[in-house]
Amino acid sequence: MNDALAVLLDLLDPEQVERDIFRGRSSAVSGVVPRVFGGQVAAQALVAAGRTVPSDRTAHSLHAYFLRPGDPAAPIVYTVDRIRDGRSFTTRRVVAIQHGRPVFHLSASFQRYEEGLEHQTEMAPAPDPETLETGAETVARHAGRFVDPVMAEWLLRAREAVDLRYVDAPPYAGVGQPREPRSQVWFRTAGKLADDPLLHICLATYISDMTLLDSVLLAHGRGGWAVGDVVGASLDHAMWFHRPFRADEWLLYDQSSPSSSGGRGLGQARIFTRDGALAVSVVQEGVLRVPRVRAAPPR
Repeated sequence: MNDALAVLLDLLDPEQVERDIFRGRSSAVSGVVPRVFGGQVAAQALVAAGRTVPSDRTAHSLHAYFLRPGDPAAPIVYTVDRIRDGRSFTTRRVVAIQHGRPVFHLSASFQRYEEGLEHQTEMAPAPDPETLETGAETVARHAGRFVDPVMAEWLLRAREAVDLRYVDAPPYAGVGQPREPRSQVWFRTAGKLADDPLLHICLATYISDMTLLDSVLLAHGRGGWAVGDVVGASLDHAMWFHRPFRADEWLLYDQSSPSSSGGRGLGQARIFTRDGALAVSVVQEGVLRVPRVRAAPPR
């Protein structure tokens, strides 16, 4: 395990300050960006929820709303509401609070394992991850395109903790060239993790917010916030965990966008294990606005 992954794991380990109250913080680089990364808040909230659930149950779904931009300079307080403890299912609601106001809301459901009907969609073809350049190499190769050096620094640090490899070029590499609204990436953590299922689910939750709206940008030839031709933020996020997986083994994130309208874009995705098992389904909507270009003043 490298230092970047150790820092990420520490970040996703909120402190328990009361029975159902937890406190999280943001990374050092987040202190110089305007808001907290949404995947961080979602993962910390899920950890808080999971730590109030019996150990024989694992998360099978989450539904979340991003209410306000998080302040990276302030701690985040997570309050857990124990909605239901049933014989098979456990439900938790988590509210993230900063400066006395809610910034994020998550509902998560946990289930005791049971057997039942089985079927799944097939994994789409994709090249082996070993044949692709690393995420850090991709970011470094295109860093000159970024309008904000802080964004480049954040992306590089993130790719040191998580090896995320694009099957095709990322949006910021092909500005002005619309493509099919689909994006595939392979990802895994940059080192082995403990066997705790909640840890792997929370890492996948964190990573799932990194690229899900890429397919929306590709459809319009936009590079996104990295190059400054779109201003955006996550609005809501939903995940369904179908089968066991490990975040420290290669997972294929197959993403697409069925629609964008009204200043919003929808991304949907499936996460497969390398042997083709459908592990997770993901849906996210984000606000995506094209900055207005002000006319030059008259001479």
